Amino acid sequence: MTNIFLALGTNLGDRLKNLQRALTALPPSVHVLRSSPIYETSPWGITDQPEFLNMVIEGETKLSPLDLLRFLKDLERQLGRTPSLRYGPRLIDLDILFYDELLLDTPELTIPHPRLHERAFVLVPLADLAPDFLHPRLGRPVRDLLMAVERTGIRLYLG
Repeated sequence: MTNIFLALGTNLGDRLKNLQRALTALPPSVHVLRSSPIYETSPWGITDQPEFLNMVIEGETKLSPLDLLRFLKDLERQLGRTPSLRYGPRLIDLDILFYDELLLDTPELTIPHPRLHERAFVLVPLADLAPDFLHPRLGRPVRDLLMAVERTGIRLYLG
């Protein structure tokens, strides 16, 4: 089994239900070990859209990195995601952040996620689970990466 971290986000429809449906659909391909609290976050990229709910899970999988990507993209479609603008509104978004300490650069997939160190909406929940995890490309712990980004617009979701 390989240890992984996945980011989950949603800003359309019943956002909490979207996250719950995604979490329920991950097994058996992904065994969820722990999940972060859920955060409500301001949109990033395209700002004229509803606020997001974001969270991170730590899990285990037997899938290869590319098979995991295919599984997650298929799951997004099954849960109702349709193609839209990059950084635009979405029913569900499932991203691979880390796959153990693997460094992977292919046309289909880059691991670690190439922009996670720039995104507080990913780093805040990731730091809840793994503040000391070393980013394998940058060689810095998640807590240090979080200290370097602006956290405005990120609030613990209280329902």
